[in-house]
Amino acid sequence: MNTPAAPGIVRSSSVSLGTERAIELLAEGLGDELDAVILFASPDPGLPALLAEAQSRFAPARVIGCTTAGELDGHGYAEGELLAIGLPRNAFRSRAFLLREIHKSPAPDLTQRILLARGELMREVPDWDHEFAFLMIDGMSRSEDQVASELAAMLGPVPLFGGSAGDGERFQCAKVFHEGETHDSAAVLLVVRTRCPVKVFKTDHLVPTEHRMVVTCASPDTRVVHRINDEPAGREYARLLGKDPEQLTTFTFAAHPVVVRIGAQHHVRSIQQAHENGDLTFFSAVGEGLVLSLAEAQDMVDHLETELAALSADRVPDTILACDCLLRKLEAEQKQIKGKLSEVLARHRVVGFSTYGEQMGSMHVNQTLTGVAIYPPED
Repeated sequence: MNTPAAPGIVRSSSVSLGTERAIELLAEGLGDELDAVILFASPDPGLPALLAEAQSRFAPARVIGCTTAGELDGHGYAEGELLAIGLPRNAFRSRAFLLREIHKSPAPDLTQRILLARGELMREVPDWDHEFAFLMIDGMSRSEDQVASELAAMLGPVPLFGGSAGDGERFQCAKVFHEGETHDSAAVLLVVRTRCPVKVFKTDHLVPTEHRMVVTCASPDTRVVHRINDEPAGREYARLLGKDPEQLTTFTFAAHPVVVRIGAQHHVRSIQQAHENGDLTFFSAVGEGLVLSLAEAQDMVDHLETELAALSADRVPDTILACDCLLRKLEAEQKQIKGKLSEVLARHRVVGFSTYGEQMGSMHVNQTLTGVAIYPPED
């Protein structure tokens, strides 16, 4: 069993998939009196049985979660684990919403249900002032852009962040967990009220360059870009990089993403796959007329240390719950700095999962780390 040390507010525990008595061991690590348990798991045929057992063992706590492209277990990057994060009732109260068939419009009563839930939580713990919302969504659904935008509007002042459920590096089938069952084409939203001060944040280590390109033909619904600068997209992207279009790989895309400027900020639009016909499939929707800039990477280790240290400028977080893009991990592996990044993540008490994409407010982004820093209560 692998249970990271923590000051004792947010609790976490992990085991390798296939471990005997896995749920019981996780329960021993998390303790009692939990309001919610968040499970992150590498895809595994045994998950349905584990989830059903977890639902029974942790009741009445709500049990939610998703499959991953890897876990952040408190010691850095991990794979093949079942990671449990417990939110104790003495510091957290929450409500969970399962969103089905997310490619369609949301249920017409969802806004009202969220407002009612927030009102219930306010009455339940009137002296607690802090809120956040955490989204886990099927990373193969291609619906994250739409869902994040709609939920952010429904949540109003409540800060929203999240991550897209993964399937290792297979990109075949991702699942979210709710009440002991798995669901695809679905999302789970956890609305939390807490006595712990919180800070929702987003960070990436990429800086736009002067190399720009215009999307001249695209299919946003399928996230496919057909032409850039009125040339086959893959060929033009490769030309701007000075690379052979036949040699574009996942590592190329991780090392050379593109960004789009929205307002005063740049957001990453990472490429998932190059096709033989010259098309490029992205991890986010990309529309015609969009101006993209090639980005260059800053030092990942120094940048992550600086960003996480800034969250500790006034006081040290008890825990950081984070969603970290798979492409960041792939870039770290290619540059052979994954171990150093793990040390940074462990030092700053980061737990969470590797994703197929991230959400921040109304935006779906890529190659980014989003999360919430949870601080000890002021009392």
